[in-house]
Amino acid sequence: MPTLILVRHGRSTANTSGVLAGRTPGVALDERGAAQAAALPGRLAELPISEVVTSPLQRCEETIRPLLEARPELRPHTEERISECDYGDWSGRKLAELMDEPLMQVVQAHPSAAAFPGGESMRAMQTRAAEAVREWNARVEADHGADAVYLMCSHGDIIKSLVADALGLHLDLFQRVSVDPCSITAIRYTRLRPFLVRLGDTGDFASLAPREEAPGEEAAVGGGAGAP
Repeated sequence: MPTLILVRHGRSTANTSGVLAGRTPGVALDERGAAQAAALPGRLAELPISEVVTSPLQRCEETIRPLLEARPELRPHTEERISECDYGDWSGRKLAELMDEPLMQVVQAHPSAAAFPGGESMRAMQTRAAEAVREWNARVEADHGADAVYLMCSHGDIIKSLVADALGLHLDLFQRVSVDPCSITAIRYTRLRPFLVRLGDTGDFASLAPREEAPGEEAAVGGGAGAP
């Protein structure tokens, strides 16, 4: 079965302003995010990518644009099921203020029980994304062969939930996974089991350096902004 390259969108204006963007329209890449997207074709130059699938949100479309310009033979496919989690009434709110919401403790420690007011549950988010991947695996294999490589550009929580699915982890453990903006995660699927062969690879170790303000113990809902 195919190898899936999961690319989280580049750093966005919502990431740097500390806002949970969700599906709010008009959220674009910031200057750093645009630079990350521009570097993507070089990072993937050795891969024979057969298909490109993207979330319909602007920040994902902007992330894959340089790759599509470098490879004009590729045509993007929009896939609604790998769109950002529908955070409902939380969308557009500051993450700092959301930390005081009682639901945030559930999101952090028991996400399989978390459902966002006016939005969807995290369990439903993972289910739709995993179903999309399985259908695309079959489609890519039928069209390009079992050794094909294809790419999906999506969002932090979506990618984390797909990693958990591939590893056989309960969704309640997915907050232990971290994927920075424009990071590459690769999953090689086989008939019996998937193999996680890359996780959150940016080629940049700056985010591992100690910071003046130590990172907290809570996971970054939506994915976080990456290195400063």
